[in-house]
Amino acid sequence: MLSVSNLTKAYNGHIVLTVPELDLSPGIHYFRGGNGSGKTTFFRTVAGLLPFSGTITLNSQYEISRDPVAYRMRVNYAEAEPLYPDFLTARDLAGFVAQAKQSPAGQVEMLAEMLGVNKFWKQTTETFSSGMLKKLSLLLALLGKPALVLLDEPLTTLDVATAATLFDFIRQLTTSQNVSFLLTSHQDVSLTGLSISKVWQVGDGVIVPAT
Repeated sequence: MLSVSNLTKAYNGHIVLTVPELDLSPGIHYFRGGNGSGKTTFFRTVAGLLPFSGTITLNSQYEISRDPVAYRMRVNYAEAEPLYPDFLTARDLAGFVAQAKQSPAGQVEMLAEMLGVNKFWKQTTETFSSGMLKKLSLLLALLGKPALVLLDEPLTTLDVATAATLFDFIRQLTTSQNVSFLLTSHQDVSLTGLSISKVWQVGDGVIVPAT
């Protein structure tokens, strides 16, 4: 599903992440590690938000540098602590991302109702609580027809009922549409109720299978 080769990520000449070879099979992969371990850096790099050296290829076909548009159309990302322009509404942002991701008709409305974003649809994000921001970020990450969705700390600030609804939907996507997920969580991953394909440990600038 996702192949990473010779990946090096550095900040100001200091290498913070090195991934010589990583092959992720289709399914749900859980990345664990402490604060500052490199989980978010890895997710942001895979999402195409950070420059790096090396190659990242989706489904043996779309390489992030060679096929940037096709790759990003198929890879979505929800940040742990999302920030948006404070003058935009949830509807504004969802409409923009839906157009960019070529979302199917009715998808925005379905996700907004499922996650409860429709309750603050016309409010500007400057009025949002952290929970409202999280729900919006999850909605945006599910738009379009992704092959891979990255969820960084999806349980943080999310209420129990919405979390249950989200993970039920993830199960549907993995089984009916073959969508894969990468997720991190400081909380017990068993709380998701998801069937985890593999657990990875992130630390000291490397990623290895968890033992």
